[in-house]
Amino acid sequence: MNLEDEFAQVRGELVVHCYRMLGSRHDAEDVVQDVYVRAWKGFAEFEQRSSVRTWLYRIATRLCLNALKHSSRRLVPSALGAPGNDPDDLDTPMTEATWLEPLPDHGMSADPATVVGTRQSLRLAMIAALQHLPPRQRAVLILRDVLLWPAAEVAAALDTTTVAVNSSLQRARAELARIAPSEEQVSEPDDPWRRDLLDRYARAFERADLVALEELLTQDVRWEMPPVPTWFNGRQDVLRLLAAKLTPGDGRRVMVETSANGQPAFALYSRGDDDRFHARYLQVLTLSEEGVTAILAFHRADLFSAFGLPPERPA
Repeated sequence: MNLEDEFAQVRGELVVHCYRMLGSRHDAEDVVQDVYVRAWKGFAEFEQRSSVRTWLYRIATRLCLNALKHSSRRLVPSALGAPGNDPDDLDTPMTEATWLEPLPDHGMSADPATVVGTRQSLRLAMIAALQHLPPRQRAVLILRDVLLWPAAEVAAALDTTTVAVNSSLQRARAELARIAPSEEQVSEPDDPWRRDLLDRYARAFERADLVALEELLTQDVRWEMPPVPTWFNGRQDVLRLLAAKLTPGDGRRVMVETSANGQPAFALYSRGDDDRFHARYLQVLTLSEEGVTAILAFHRADLFSAFGLPPERPA
């Protein structure tokens, strides 16, 4: 198999790997494109001491580390401070900040035999937690615990020692245990209850039916909406926000279901003066057996194209 065929087979995996490192789909795709250029130029010197796939992952990891030297970590609003409680007192959007981005699930398709990592390692809460780790610790944790590389192979990829790798891994695991959700906290309900929950949520949100939404949101639900740094925690404060921002009535909004980071998501369209529905923001939901526990509402209509969604829809 030549380099072009090998690269085509693992390209989706590399995007996911770089996304875990960088927290941005756009940045991950840029790095993967650079991986191909670097690999093509250096293929003649490739010594085949490892598989081409492993070699490409090494290049990708090093390029991600280089990129992280010149950028700040990707943020979510809850990482900036305490929640707010007044929907009429929202902070000004921080458009200059580097916010975490969602990853469309349709871009992660691959041969099941070659898919690496676990679903939990791509959840938004986990990607946000990874951003708290120093870049090299982040790389070690992903290579060891997600890709399941031996310590010696990680050391070779990062030009360090196995002792340093094991030390970094220990520190990274300790930090994630402190800030990241456990598997029990992120376990989702099974179908058909999950399907019913999503259908009811979409209908309630389209109608701004706060009574119905109150039944679906958990007591400790969290609502975040980058680039607005203000966020809300708790059912009553979230409902107060929705009551202030959603005009009630049928026919004002359309929720189009999609998925991101292995989680259910909805693209929200709202009716404009031209009687067409325009892209507004993308909601990524976290579910539990009790209901909807978190919503990350990305107020970026430009994200819709990455999910294969149009900027507007007819009424």
